Amino acid sequence: TMTIQSKEQTVDVHVRSGVYSSDTVFDYKNGYIATKLFSRNACFIMKIKKELIPELQEIGRLAFEKQTMKDVYSPNNVWAQFQSGHSRLGRFKDWLLYGKNIENLCTGLPLYQ
Repeated sequence: TMTIQSKEQTVDVHVRSGVYSSDTVFDYKNGYIATKLFSRNACFIMKIKKELIPELQEIGRLAFEKQTMKDVYSPNNVWAQFQSGHSRLGRFKDWLLYGKNIENLCTGLPLYQ
C-alpha cells in the first residue's frame, strides 16, 4: 500500500510479501528515503537524488505503486547491500537531519547509508 501526504511532503510505502516485507518513507522535505527491511531488522537510508527519484507532485498513486512493486521491490532485484560492519544506531543529530518520519520508522535499528 502507498500513502501520499502532500502537506508533510512524504510518501509511505508498505510492502507485505513474506520475507521481502518492508516499510519505506520518502521524505521530500528533508531529502531522504529510508527503508526498513523486516528480514534484516535494519534501516537503509539514502539521499534523494532528484534526477533518479520523481518529484512528489509527479507521483500518481496507481502508476507509481505499480512501477515500485515491479521494479524496486522485486525479489530478483537487490538494491541494498547488508554490511554489518558499517552500521550505527541513530544519534540525535541523525534524527535532526533525517526528520521525524524516518526517526519513527528507524529508531532502535541499525542504520545503513
